[in-house]
Amino acid sequence: MKLGIVGVGAVGAATALAVVLRGQVRELVLVDQNRARARAVATDMTYGVPLSPLVAIKEGQYDSLADAGVVIVTAGINEKAGGAVDRGDPAGRLRLLDANVAIYQDVIPQLVRAAPKAVILVVTDPPDPLIDIARHLAGHDRVLGTSTYLDSLRFRVHLAEHLGVSPACVEANVVGEHGTSSVFLWSSARVGGTRVADLLAERGGDINLIRQEVEGDVRYANIAIIEGLGASQYGVGMVAARVAETILRNERAVFPVSSYQSRYGVALSLPSVVGAQGVVNVLSPEMSDEETHALEQSAEMLRAAVRKHVPASYPT
Repeated sequence: MKLGIVGVGAVGAATALAVVLRGQVRELVLVDQNRARARAVATDMTYGVPLSPLVAIKEGQYDSLADAGVVIVTAGINEKAGGAVDRGDPAGRLRLLDANVAIYQDVIPQLVRAAPKAVILVVTDPPDPLIDIARHLAGHDRVLGTSTYLDSLRFRVHLAEHLGVSPACVEANVVGEHGTSSVFLWSSARVGGTRVADLLAERGGDINLIRQEVEGDVRYANIAIIEGLGASQYGVGMVAARVAETILRNERAVFPVSSYQSRYGVALSLPSVVGAQGVVNVLSPEMSDEETHALEQSAEMLRAAVRKHVPASYPT
């Protein structure tokens, strides 16, 4: 199985390492406009291959992506470089859209010419509108994004800390935009079939205060990480590697990832069945009236962002 990564900056390199350690691909191709950097990352990781399942790691150009089943796109301006690190900015990651649309207009056509059958996995911020841009440029719907999968994992980690359980035992999702308008599905969050809200109530404390604290920690986790590290890279790299192997192995696993949703007229994140063609089915999670309204607002925010870049004549 062959996997490509376009963009070997902090996120691309972290993704590559996660792919190698998971050991589900036989060939990994790294493409970057700075070929020396891509070559150095490939060489560095190759020296660790004797300690991992066998994988051939190489730097290449777009034509090296031929026959790849999945191409992960991490190329673009990141939050720190793009000035999207202000907790008070309602635009959040959407502030990066104009700059990264220009990059996608260069990257996606070259990717599609080299690997026309590949599923495209968007990781670049902001992923949701860039999925619509990539669909338009690629001319197909085999495009999805990591989006709120990472937010959902962060949500589960913080809930687990409050409840004193393993994060793996928490079932909780964040949907909508991977950004400031993301929607936390508290109404359906559960541990062992028991509602998280009931468990928190049993432990005492102000549930509204806990909710505010958890949502703040999750919504601005990227900024807190950037303040200490310079880039939020490892968590999303692990998520991208997991989604990519699910596609390559046609696992039909369910993740809260983003793809075009005809109901909302835009790409956004919902629990989705992921298989060989990308998103093969989208589920309708239980939502309260408040959450349903918040998701509609998130969709409208994304529609407004996409309208500036996708022609009105583009079929949706």
